[in-house]
Amino acid sequence: MPVEFLTDAQAATYGCYTRPPSTAELDRCFLLDDKARGLIESKRLPHTRLGFAVQLTTLLFIGRFLADPTDVPTEVVDYLAEQLDIADPSCVKDYRVREMTRLEHATQIRDAYGFVEFTAAAEELARWVDDRAWTTGDGPKALFDGAVVWLREHRVLLPGVSTLARLVARVRDAAMARLWDTLAAPLTASQAAALELLLEIPDGARTSDLERLRRGPTRVSGRAMAAALDRVSELSAIGVGQIELGAVPRRRVIELARYGMAGKAPALRRHPYARRLATLLATVVGLQARATDDAVELFDVLMTTELLARAQRQTRDEQARRYPRVSKDAGKLAAAVGVMLEATTWGPEITLELVWDAIENVVSRAELRTAVANITDVVPAPGTDPDTQWRATLADRYAVVRPFLPMLCTAIRFGATAEATPVLDALRALPDLLDARPTARVPAGYLDARKVAVDLVPPGWARVVFTPGRPETTVNRAGYVFCVLELFHQRLRRRDIFALASGRWADPRAQLLDGPAWEAARGPVLNALQLPHDSDPLLAEHASDLDAALRHVAGRLIANTEVSIDEQGRLHAGKIDAVSDPPSLTDLRRRCEAMLPRVDIGEVVLEVMSWHPEFAAAFTPASGGQARLDDLSVSVAAALTAHALNVGFTPVLSPGVAALTRHRISHVDQNYLRAETYAAANAPLITAQADIPLAQAWGGGLLAAVDGVRFVVPVRSIDARPNPRYFGRRRGVTLLNLVNDQAVGLAGQVVSGTPRDSLHVIDLIYRQDGGRRPEVIISDTGSYSDMVCGLMRLLGFDYRPQLADLPDAKLWRINPGADYGPLNTAARGKIDLGRIRAHWPDLLRLAGSIHTGAVSAHDVLRMLAHGGNPTQLGEALAHYGRIFKTLHVLSYVDQAPYRAQIKGMRNLQEGRHDLARHVFHGRRGDLRRAYHEGMEDQLGALGLVLNCITLWNTVYLDAALTQLRDEGYPVRDEDVVRLSAYMRRHLNVHGHYSFQLPDLAGTRRTLRDPDTGDEDEDR
Repeated sequence: MPVEFLTDAQAATYGCYTRPPSTAELDRCFLLDDKARGLIESKRLPHTRLGFAVQLTTLLFIGRFLADPTDVPTEVVDYLAEQLDIADPSCVKDYRVREMTRLEHATQIRDAYGFVEFTAAAEELARWVDDRAWTTGDGPKALFDGAVVWLREHRVLLPGVSTLARLVARVRDAAMARLWDTLAAPLTASQAAALELLLEIPDGARTSDLERLRRGPTRVSGRAMAAALDRVSELSAIGVGQIELGAVPRRRVIELARYGMAGKAPALRRHPYARRLATLLATVVGLQARATDDAVELFDVLMTTELLARAQRQTRDEQARRYPRVSKDAGKLAAAVGVMLEATTWGPEITLELVWDAIENVVSRAELRTAVANITDVVPAPGTDPDTQWRATLADRYAVVRPFLPMLCTAIRFGATAEATPVLDALRALPDLLDARPTARVPAGYLDARKVAVDLVPPGWARVVFTPGRPETTVNRAGYVFCVLELFHQRLRRRDIFALASGRWADPRAQLLDGPAWEAARGPVLNALQLPHDSDPLLAEHASDLDAALRHVAGRLIANTEVSIDEQGRLHAGKIDAVSDPPSLTDLRRRCEAMLPRVDIGEVVLEVMSWHPEFAAAFTPASGGQARLDDLSVSVAAALTAHALNVGFTPVLSPGVAALTRHRISHVDQNYLRAETYAAANAPLITAQADIPLAQAWGGGLLAAVDGVRFVVPVRSIDARPNPRYFGRRRGVTLLNLVNDQAVGLAGQVVSGTPRDSLHVIDLIYRQDGGRRPEVIISDTGSYSDMVCGLMRLLGFDYRPQLADLPDAKLWRINPGADYGPLNTAARGKIDLGRIRAHWPDLLRLAGSIHTGAVSAHDVLRMLAHGGNPTQLGEALAHYGRIFKTLHVLSYVDQAPYRAQIKGMRNLQEGRHDLARHVFHGRRGDLRRAYHEGMEDQLGALGLVLNCITLWNTVYLDAALTQLRDEGYPVRDEDVVRLSAYMRRHLNVHGHYSFQLPDLAGTRRTLRDPDTGDEDEDR
């Protein structure tokens, strides 16, 4: 082995043919041009002409001359002989007879094509390797492969494998040392000492401070909020947050931080001094952002679920508890009012005494007084906000927020827009107000009204803040505090207030491309998205399309019996009838399912790894080095299986197998399984699925659907949210996933609770791991909004949400005077093209910023929605989206195949979700991870294993169809497209699991006989 990062097999395949060139490669690299033919024509004998051509093309293809110039695939020799009109390609063997001829030809070829010796380019290559290692942090194997490509591109003869490997290792080691020195250099002695102390275990503690600080909050309470803010303050007190790290690529800092987050303190202590300090610095900087995110996330959960929602729920419960009494009192009042109304018909001589006598015959005065008092106590006064009651209930929980209020603004640095600055100022003033001592004029429980921002108090809070009977020039302390907190929370959620050192709660406006950055990106971005600088021609085209669609559908309403319009002018489309399964499809499904070999999940993962080595190679250590573990693929498969089945490590252990011990699997889990490796491993699976004929029969990969599968989280977590519809009385998370029409998952994302998909769907698309970018996106009704429609179109997607509430769908028009006949009432909305034109440059910048990854679509949509009151830019985007929303609704009601396609993709995704629930069966299907990163890791493993199953099933289903056709079985194309890649009866998900592949000798498993009657129980 020349260098430790290269195996014997890798070294043996260096600079030679590892496989016969493909047809495309032969045509591209071995086709002799005029220059090559001119050199070859001077050679007289067939074997010298052919040998010269072989040496020339080998150099261009591989980058070096071979010791045996004829040690090439026969396909190459045959291809070149045919071009040179040499009838007997085997004559090339004679080329080896005279050694001097080979050397002379090599010199001639090298001079003619400008190839240079490695020594002449070694210094320049070293600079390239250094730049690549510095900016990317690639491992030595990746750098070695990149160096080979660089040498070929620069026409440098490849050196010996040891020479190149040693250069790469030496330069990479130097770049890593420079990285550590650069990060450690700005640290003062006190800062370095503070960082080193993080690795020590304090007296009486069981873990180091670093391990303690890496653990975020899980409880949702005022005390937990105070502890989360203490964590932020403790990290800030280390004093490294202000160190300028701009000299180091951000990617390298993130990689070091990731390693520090996962590494054990003893292992970090063993690193050299500079590396240890650099890793700790990056880790603390990353931890500060994470701790800030955790604290703000906890504040959001606390306000949303524990304070606001609970106060509203308690108020509703109290109202329900009082209902019987209120109903009784209201009945008495109604009886009295009824007598009074009847008395108006008794004539002009009626007196008040007579009316009272009549009333008292029904209900006594004492009962009426009691009823009025009771009703007044329950029903808000006329003109007051009905939400005053729950706000008053909320103010009773002042003790929950008092412990953390003083730290909320001191521990976290917040910024705000001009509009939200008064709210942030009011929050920052709270600690001093609360610390003020009670006086005779401002007693306990009240605040000095002259020192609070009374102008901020909205009408809904007025009666709670300015309580009746309070001392003059005071306000209710608890009411004012919660008023400010709710205003702060509202603006925080729509990012008018933002955390400066944060990832999830940062200012999206600051992340938008602007100035020189936008000028540099505008041309390529607009070209990629096919968006013009001038909006007029595009808007004119859209206006014409919308007008034509409205007229077309209106004209077809009489003949189209599947669409009707009710008396209010609302559209109704006929339901899609389920297509019955023909007997041929039923039998084909049964046969295919019976033919699939029975297999464990772990064996599926390992077999897919054997098909696609790049899948296994994607799992690299968090440290950025090269994996040095024997049978790493077995350990990875075991860890993936344990996570995907939700069974823990015990069922996948085999104590006698080194790769399947608890220590090994735990090490692999912590160091090799993460979002980046999942994405890299998923890419070859997506590509492989697209190459299978059966998957191509299902679709072309340009149609995709977004939806979520829900998981209950029974452990304490700030990342799980309540939703009674899906989680009952518990909390949970949603795994959003993007699946294309070839049944393979393209991307996944874990989101808290069950939020509207529309806030995440675009970000999910841009997280795609591989494959073709889909052009048509289908989602459920929850993702349906005008702004999302507009943004999706700007980004080049055809967005088709399912319409569950079609009668409520409003149609929009551009021409207010156009007559659309029966659609005139439905098309009552007016699209303002002028507003779109006025904001077109900003809309382009918005789309460009999302497309380049500068900002997330989730933050942009929150910013534009502005708490239900869209900004002017948001309104312009909504008007643009209404064009395509209306076109979508018209196509939906007018075209049954259009609706069927949407329904088909929704069914496909539900099939994947059913398989996910079947696989994720352990622990009753609950997700027992407290932190978001852990949830992403486990559900990421589930998504990857689902794609392994999908690919494995598709490969064997395709083989089963081939075998059935060869045997004469009538396989109909219309039945093939309705087969599912999510069959599961042959998969073992229970018991102890196997991670030992049978010796397949490069072939596939033997298909079972569908007629043997092997009908085992459902697995």
